Amino acid sequence: MAVSAVTNTTTTKASTDSLMPQGSKNAAETQDRFMKLLIAQMKNQDPMNPMDNAQVTSQMAQIQTVTGVSNLDTSIKSLSSQFVQMQALQSVSLVGRDVSVEGNRLQMDQGTGTGVFEIAAPADAVKLEVLSPGGNVIDTVQLGAQGSGRHNFDWQSGNNDPTAKYNFRITATKGTAAVPNTSYSLDKVMAVNTSGAKLQLQLQNAGLVDYSSVKTFD
Repeated sequence: MAVSAVTNTTTTKASTDSLMPQGSKNAAETQDRFMKLLIAQMKNQDPMNPMDNAQVTSQMAQIQTVTGVSNLDTSIKSLSSQFVQMQALQSVSLVGRDVSVEGNRLQMDQGTGTGVFEIAAPADAVKLEVLSPGGNVIDTVQLGAQGSGRHNFDWQSGNNDPTAKYNFRITATKGTAAVPNTSYSLDKVMAVNTSGAKLQLQLQNAGLVDYSSVKTFD
C-alpha cells in the first residue's frame, strides 16, 4: 500500500509538471534547489559562527529575484508573440498600397519615373541624376533650391526605354557645402509574410523587407 501511495503521488506530480509552462517549471526547480542548499548550509554551519537572520533574508531575496525575472521573461515573450500577430492582422490591409523604403530605385509607370528624397537642411541647389541599369548617368535634372524635409519628383524617360530598371542619385548643396540627404524608393505591397519572428512585407520591386523598414504608407 505504501508503494502504491508513493507511485500515485509521483504520477500526479509528473502530470502536474507536464501542464506547467516551461518558465514556471524552471523557476520552481531553481527555488527547490535553493531551499535544499540553504537547509544543507544551515545543518552544516559552524556552531561558533552561525548564519544570522540578515544572511538568510538576503539569500531568500536573491531567489525571489531570480524567480521574478524568469516569470517576467515568460510574460514578455508572450506579449511579443501577441504583438506580432496583431501587426500581421493590421498589415493585411496594406496589400496593394504604395510604400516608401530606403533605396534609390525609380518606380516606373508608363514612361514616368517617381522617387523620393529627404534633405537634412535647406539647400541652394539639388541635382537629380538618373542611372541606367549598368550604373551610367543617362540624364541630369536640376531641381533648384529645396527646403529641408521630404520631396517627391517625377522623371520622364523620353527616348530611354520606359520598361528598364533605373536608379537615381541626389546631390544637395548649400553654397559649397554638401547637404546630407537620403533617397527613398516607392514600391507596392504584394503580400504579408508572418512565417518568421519578424513581420515582413513582400514588395513588388524590393522583395522581402522588414515591416519596420517601411518609412511611409500612401
